[in-house]
Order: sequence, then structure tokens, then C-alpha cells
Amino acid sequence: MQPDNETHAADGTPPRPAATTLGELRASGHEYETIKEEIRRNLLARMRAGEERFPGIVGFDQTVLPHVERALLAGHDTILLGERGQGKTRLIRTLSVLLDDWTPAVAGCEINDHPYQPVCARCQRLAAEQGDDLPVTWRHRSERYGEKLATPDTSVGDLIGDIDPVKVAEGRTLGDPETIHFGLVPRTNRGIFCLNELPDLAERIQVSLLNVLEERDIGVRGYALRLPLDLILVASANPEDYTNRGRIITPLKDRFGAEIRTHYPLTLDEELALTQQEALVAWDGADPGADLPEHLVEVIARFTRLVRSSPAVDSRSGVSARFAIAAAESVAASAVRRAALTGEAQPVARICDLPPIVGSLRGKVEFEVSEEGRETEVLDHLLRRAIADTFRSRLGSADLSGLLATFEEGGSVETGDLVPAATLLNRIGEVPGLARIMDRLGMDGGESFGEAAAALEFALEGLYLMRRLSKDVIDGSAVYRT
Repeated sequence: MQPDNETHAADGTPPRPAATTLGELRASGHEYETIKEEIRRNLLARMRAGEERFPGIVGFDQTVLPHVERALLAGHDTILLGERGQGKTRLIRTLSVLLDDWTPAVAGCEINDHPYQPVCARCQRLAAEQGDDLPVTWRHRSERYGEKLATPDTSVGDLIGDIDPVKVAEGRTLGDPETIHFGLVPRTNRGIFCLNELPDLAERIQVSLLNVLEERDIGVRGYALRLPLDLILVASANPEDYTNRGRIITPLKDRFGAEIRTHYPLTLDEELALTQQEALVAWDGADPGADLPEHLVEVIARFTRLVRSSPAVDSRSGVSARFAIAAAESVAASAVRRAALTGEAQPVARICDLPPIVGSLRGKVEFEVSEEGRETEVLDHLLRRAIADTFRSRLGSADLSGLLATFEEGGSVETGDLVPAATLLNRIGEVPGLARIMDRLGMDGGESFGEAAAALEFALEGLYLMRRLSKDVIDGSAVYRT
């Protein structure tokens, strides 16, 4: 708990407290709390203030997050179960925002002992020798989160610890507890430790976590060592009926206080929000190099949901949110490629940039055995359905007579992923009501050739799918005609 008189930095994060010794820490009024008490206090404070508790998490507000909050308030270690790409790890990583900005630790301690209650042999010795002069350091909450991807070759030494031969070579005896090299779990003492894909951990290694979860201590080889740990352990796993790589042993499952099921976005709006948010995260907030109009993001979101619910797709494997993110990135990249090859000033993604993503996304989907050989056909069909559904939603009631008039006398319009926006607009000619079409698609109706071309090409494809135009595809180019 931080002293009340700390001033806040300009970014809202309090500066590092000034205490550098145990005596100064006591004089500052700092009080000791366990990690579970600390998280419970901060979570309750955010709830009472109406503040966001899990930033960046979309679609779990009424389903998953209430269970997570109950587990944290109860002080439970938790396991999140769900198919791939449901945001389990992303959710776990947000838990660090519930920690204090700064917390004290004995300077130089490998397991971040609290100065008031040191538990390792080194810190207990120093505390006895130095008293109030025991040096104190401060750790930011970002340093109090640890994570390990469970793999079959993970050892007990990796997680818990082992004898350090270097320390033995320096002259310490094998019976000296200070010869231990601590593993990842004790090094996250007084923090949050995440173990991803827990079933992949060999069963004999899972046994080493039993005491961590129940007795809150560890043992290393033959040492008579009781090291009480103060941490929260959160694990993630795929449902056991899907993964054949391993299982969680029953005694370990029994020691987790809460088992919480995650899910994919339940509504289209949540799918849209997630796709837009995560695509921006994938680009690290940078400009992807091309504009991705709202209606194309909606097509991608609908496409993802259709693939996820298709009977041709293995429902046990799921369709990850990374599917939609990769689609958005690929569509934007296609527009950038077109601009580089044709000299467009500002690339804007269009409908013609969607079909190429089918080939690159095919490997992200596991199909039923009966659909072998039809994977591309299935995805093409679902993409057309997604475009048609988006067209009905956005332009179903729009007056497109001005665009249809272009084809009244047997005219045709050719487009493709290497046709610049200006060329496409010249081929279509002036279209009455274009501003209203763009407005329905969430565009401002400005002077952007790219946005106008994207709106008109989407309208052409929608009219084709509604059987009001025909389309011939020749060598990657599409020709629309009556």
C-alpha cells in the first residue's frame, strides 16, 4: 500500500517511493499485504469508482468477467478453459493493472521478498545482520507478472528451481540453501504467474505445482526447504475434449479454486470491435499503410462468424480471433501492393482485395474429414455470403438506380486488385447518389478517389450477389455487366 502523500506523475503513475531502507519504509507508514489482499483491495476500489477493470477485453462483460472478479475477490487460483484465440492470455495479462503501482522488495532478492517478511535464507540472514539498514528497492507492477508457455520439455527446474553448480563451484556446500537457483514460479513471488497451455505440461511436472497451489510452498531436490510463496497462479488450457496433447491431472485441477470457460464473441458488434481493436494492436498502433473501410471490416467479421458456425468446419478446434485479424491485415496489404504497383497516392482496400485472403487463411481452419478437398470452395462460398449479408445490412434499402443506369445499354465495368481507384471511377462514370451510398458505408463523401471506388465496387459486388448484375472473372479481373 502506497503512502498517502505520494504525488502523481504527469502520466498518472505515482513516482517511485523514496524509502531505500527498512527503517525508512516503516517510517513512511507502509503496511504489508499479501498479493491476494492487494488485488482484492484494488479491484473493489475500481468497482466502486466505476473504472475499467480489464482494459482491452471485448465481449466478456456479462459472461466471463463476472466470474473472474468473483475468483479474484475469493483469492482463488484460476484456470481459463476455451478454444484457441478466445483471448485467454490477453485477459490474464490485464490482471497486472490490479496491482499497486510500486511495491517494496529486499534489494537483490531473487524472489522479491517483502522487507517486513523475508522468506529466503539470504534475506533472513541480511535482515538479522542489518536490521533497519536492510536495503529496499521498489518494483513496478509491470515487473510482477510472469508467464511460461507449457511445453513437453519443461522441467521442474524451469518452474521451481534446481541446484546452481556455479554457486557450488564458488565454495558453498551442497547443504547451503543459497546454492539454489530459483525457477520461474518463485521468481514471480508476490506477483501473478501465468502458465499457458497447461495440458502440454508433462504429468510428472504438473505434480511439482501441487504444493504451490495448496500449501503455497516449494521444495528443491533433497533440501529440507519450506519456502512459503505469495502469488496468484492463473493457467490457460483448451477443453480436454479437443486437445490430445495431454491432460490436467486430477489433483492439480482440484487445487484450482475456479475454472472459467471463455468463448468467442457472441454478437456481430463484439466481433467488429474485437477485429478493429486487435488489428490495431497487431500493427502496434501504427498506420497499416492503407485505409480499411468499415464495410470491409464488417465483411471480415461476418466471414469469421460464418466460418466458425459452418458444419464443414471442426467445431471442436474453433476459429481463432487471429483469423479475422490476419484477414484484415492481408486486405490492407493487398491495397498497399496495388498502390505500389500502380502509383495510387492513398491506398484504400476494396472488395477485390478479399478473395486472395481465402488461400492464406485456409491453414487457420480445421475442416471435417468429409470436406477434404473442398476447403477452398467452402471458404469462397462463405465469403460471398458475408459480402451479401453486409450489402443487405448497409445498402439493402439504398437507391442504386443511378449505378444500375450505367449498365442499361449493355455497358460493362472491369475491375481487379491491380486496377487503380481513378481508373475504376473513369470506367464507371458519374453515378447519381454516390454521396448517399458512401454515407451509408460510413464514409464522409469527401474527395477521396479510393473511398469512392471502394464504395462503388462494394455496391457492384452486392448487386451481382443479389442477381441484378452478372460477373465474369478472368485472370483475377472481374467484369460486371447486365
